[in-house]
Amino acid sequence: MTLTLLLATNNPHKVEEFRSIFLPYDVILQTPAELGLVNDVNENGNTYFENARLKAQAYWQEGQNMVLADDSGLEVNALEGAPGIHSHRFLPDPNATSRDRCLYLLERLKSSPRPWRAAFHCEVVLLTRQGTIFTSHGVCTGQIIPEFRGENGFGYDPIFLVDGTNHTMAELDPATKNQLSHRGKAVSGMIAQLGLPLREV
Repeated sequence: MTLTLLLATNNPHKVEEFRSIFLPYDVILQTPAELGLVNDVNENGNTYFENARLKAQAYWQEGQNMVLADDSGLEVNALEGAPGIHSHRFLPDPNATSRDRCLYLLERLKSSPRPWRAAFHCEVVLLTRQGTIFTSHGVCTGQIIPEFRGENGFGYDPIFLVDGTNHTMAELDPATKNQLSHRGKAVSGMIAQLGLPLREV
């Protein structure tokens, strides 16, 4: 039986990643844009879980589609865990690009000795039609490097060297990224909890 989930994001990069991760499973992911839904979520939680839950609740209606949401961030040891849940808003400029945020992060790290150890975190929350909450957390460890490498990622991916590889997150092919990334691990944990069936071929 095909499961339909409403993915609570308008970020096209996240949509692409989620659809890639769920590709082997009998799941249809719908986006708010596809359903004509508009909701500017105020992500004022204190944890990844709280922010992910806020996103899911913003699009949830009792008895309607199950809603899947996530919140993620980069935690850098030399910055005492920053930017963390504020990763997307780390640079106080609403028009800042991903590259701008990466450059700002590197500027903040200049005075700290390398290696710049860091970890990506992701919390995935699923709200069922009845309002039951499932949650799963994923972590990917590595280090920040001072040069941009790779074209496949977004956010801080081009400057994040993944542990156990000689590649940044942005250099990984989609299948490898889905196995190693924080988001891939969090979603895999959710899939295991739900016991989702594989797509018939």
